[in-house]
Amino acid sequence: MDESSLQKREQQPSQPAPRPVAEADLRASDADRDRVAEILRDALAEGRLTHEEHSERIDAAYSARTVGELEPLVRDLPAHRQQAAPRPAPAPRPWAAEPTSDEGVQSLVAVFGGATRKGRWRVGRRTNAFACFGGVEIDLTEAVFDRRETVIHTLAFFGGTDIKVPENVTLRCTGTGIFGGFDVETHESADPDAPVVVVTGVALFGGVSAKRKKGKRLKAWGRGETAPGETGGA
Repeated sequence: MDESSLQKREQQPSQPAPRPVAEADLRASDADRDRVAEILRDALAEGRLTHEEHSERIDAAYSARTVGELEPLVRDLPAHRQQAAPRPAPAPRPWAAEPTSDEGVQSLVAVFGGATRKGRWRVGRRTNAFACFGGVEIDLTEAVFDRRETVIHTLAFFGGTDIKVPENVTLRCTGTGIFGGFDVETHESADPDAPVVVVTGVALFGGVSAKRKKGKRLKAWGRGETAPGETGGA
C-alpha cells in the first residue's frame, strides 16, 4: 500500500460506536408490570385512586411494552417516591414464566351463544371476555397460574360472564355495572404468595359474577409446580 492510499484511509471517519439503549426504552418484564400493579393496588386501598382510575392504570400497566410506559402510571403516588422507578429485573421464582407468542393474552367471545374455558389450562396475564346476548364461563379451579396476578377484563352487553376461582386465591374487583350487575365476592388469601385474580370491565344491561368455589383449592402455580401443603378438593 503506497503512502497516499494510507493517508486516505487514515482520513476516513471511523464508524460511531452504537449508543446504549436508554433505560426508558428497555422492554418491560412481567416483574416490572407486577411491581407497578402492586403500587396501584396499595393506592386504591388507601383511597388515592378511584376504582375507575385504578382500572385504567392496571390496563395500561399490563399493556406496557417498555419501562418508560410504566413510570408515568405511578409517578404521582407516594409509594413511587419510596422505591425507584420500575427497573428491568428478572422475574422472581416461582412466578417466572417463559414468554409465549400471544404474550399471555387470551380472549373469549360469546355472541348469541356461549364460550367456555375450564379444566386444566395455563392462565395468562390477561383474559378478555365479551358476552353479547350470550354467556362466557371462565373456570380457574383447575388452572395453572404462570404469574402472580392475572386480569380478567370483561364486557357483558345484554349477556353474562361467570367466573369461578379456587377458594385459596385472592379475588379482587374493579368493575362497573351500568344498568347491570357486577357481583364479585372479593377475598384476600391468607397466603401472601397466592395468585391474585382481578376482575374488571363493564356490565351494561348484563351481569358479571365471580365467586370462589368451595372445596376447590389451587394445586399448582408458577412453572406448573405443586404448591407446598396443597391438596385437591372435591
